[in-house]
Amino acid sequence: MRKSRHFDFKVVKKHAKELRGSMTDSEKQLWRELRNRKLSGYKFLRQHPIIYKSNYKGLNYFIADFYCDLKKTVIELDGPIHETTAEYDEFRDSEMEFLGIHVLRLKNDNLLNMKETLLKIDNFLKSIP
Repeated sequence: MRKSRHFDFKVVKKHAKELRGSMTDSEKQLWRELRNRKLSGYKFLRQHPIIYKSNYKGLNYFIADFYCDLKKTVIELDGPIHETTAEYDEFRDSEMEFLGIHVLRLKNDNLLNMKETLLKIDNFLKSIP
C-alpha cells in the first residue's frame, strides 16, 4: 500500500510539472504578476496539486492554477472550456472548500484589466483571516 501511494504522488508531481510547461497565455500573464511575491508579499505556487481523497485505489487530486498556502487560497482562471465544465468546477470548488481552501474564480477576460484583477485578488486574500 505504501509503495503505491508513493508511486501515485510521483505521477501527481509529474502531471503538475507537465502543466507548468504548457500554461495557457492567460496563466502566463497572471503568473508574471503573482510570482516572486509581487502581490502584497503573498507567495504563490503555480499548477499546484491538491489531494482531496486517498484510498486503496490511489490518490484523487486537482491541479490548481495558482495556490497561496498562507491564505489557503486557490485562484482558478476560467477560459472558454469552463463554459462546458460548470458542474465539474462546482464539484472541485466544494471539495476544496471542504478541505478549508478558499477558491477565487476569474474569467480570462478579467485579465484585460490587470490592475483591477490584481486588486480583486488582493482584496480577496486580505478578507481571509
